Amino acid sequence: MQPLSGAQAWEELVIGNRRYASGHPIRPRATVARRAEVAPAQRPFAAILGCSDSRVPPEVLFDQGLGDLFVVRTAGHVLDQAAMGSLEYAVEHLRVPLVVVLGHRRCGAVDATAKGGPAEGGIAWLARAIGPSVEGARGRQGDLVENAVRLHVTRTAEELRASQPILHPFVEKKAVEVVAAYYDLDTGLVSRLG
Repeated sequence: MQPLSGAQAWEELVIGNRRYASGHPIRPRATVARRAEVAPAQRPFAAILGCSDSRVPPEVLFDQGLGDLFVVRTAGHVLDQAAMGSLEYAVEHLRVPLVVVLGHRRCGAVDATAKGGPAEGGIAWLARAIGPSVEGARGRQGDLVENAVRLHVTRTAEELRASQPILHPFVEKKAVEVVAAYYDLDTGLVSRLG
């Protein structure tokens, strides 16, 4: 695959997602030859920060193959230091032109945070990270969890765009685009937010 711009990379994801959602995925670049081609080095065209939810595998829902996507997954697509460092690596060293923050309908981590209640260990940390988006969504018209997911995706994308010392300079010189996106579990479609 030739180097793409951020806009071209997003369009490639949209086209793949439409194939998947319509029930006509082609499962590209998943051959033995492709495995041999990417074994020496990776050159993904996009990085995805998505939720760990088993229903939301980016390679499947964007209908992409081996070596196409650099995927980082955490519950509730929470941005921690490991996720940040992974995305910085994708941008700085692999030169991906696109980073997508992907939230999804009926996110369990956001739902649990909205419901409150006791949480311990790492789960409590996740709830604290998601909490400001839940609070920011309270009082808005519509479903609290869906509004919180969308707000959390948007806030995470903004945080990535502003991140110093690595990501913000790449954003400023238009070497990478950061997109907030939302996956509908029912339709299979991904839409861009904002």
